Amino acid sequence: MSELDQLLLNFNFSKNYKRDDFFVSKSNFFAFNLLDSWPKWEKNILNICGEKYSGKTHMSEIFLKKNKGKILDSTNFNFNESHNLRIYQNIILEDFNQDIDEEGIFSLINFVDQNNKYLVINSLKPINEMNFNLKDLKSRAKNSLVAKIEHPDDELIKVLLAKNFSDKQIKIDNKLIEFTVKRITRSYGKIFEFIYKIDEISLKKKKSIDLKTVKEVLKV
Repeated sequence: MSELDQLLLNFNFSKNYKRDDFFVSKSNFFAFNLLDSWPKWEKNILNICGEKYSGKTHMSEIFLKKNKGKILDSTNFNFNESHNLRIYQNIILEDFNQDIDEEGIFSLINFVDQNNKYLVINSLKPINEMNFNLKDLKSRAKNSLVAKIEHPDDELIKVLLAKNFSDKQIKIDNKLIEFTVKRITRSYGKIFEFIYKIDEISLKKKKSIDLKTVKEVLKV
C-alpha cells in the first residue's frame, strides 16, 4: 500500500456518490458525457481510465442510478453464472489492470456480446495499451471505446478544494484556495493528500488555516 493510500485510508470521503457532488469540467467531460449518452454508444464496451481518485467510481455510481446494472471487482475475478448477470443490462468492472484472469475477463466479454449487454471497464491506464497474453483479449481491448479522464484543470481543482473544505467545516480564505490552485501538482492524489493534511492541521490547531500553513503543506 502506498503512503498516500495509507494517509487516505480512514479519510472521511463521501460515499454517497450523488450527482450534485460531481463536478463536470474539461478534464472529465468526455468520459462523463459518454456515460450520460448511454445507450447511444458506437460499441458495447467502454473503458474509463484515469488516475486514482479521479472520479471513475463516482461516475459509475451516477450511471447506475439511472440505468440498471451491477458492479464487479476485477480483483481475483472469475466469470461464473452465480453473478446473476443476465438480469442486468450494464456491467461495470472496477479496478481493472493487467494482473487479472484473462480467460475469465474474455468470457465476460463474450457473455456481454452474446446477450446484448454493455460493459464499462474502469482502469488506471487505457486497456488498449495493456499487453495481454491472450491474443483475443488484446484484440477486443483495442476495439473498445476509451475515455480518458485527464489531469484536473484549475477550475476542477478549485471546486474540489472548496467543496471538501466546506464539507469538513474548514475555514480557509478564497485567496488561499486561489494560491493553492496555482501551485499544487495537477494530480488527484496530491489534491486529496493536501486536503487530508489541511484537515488534520485544522483539527489539531482548531483555527482558520493561514498562508504559512498552506505553504508548509505545499512545500513552497
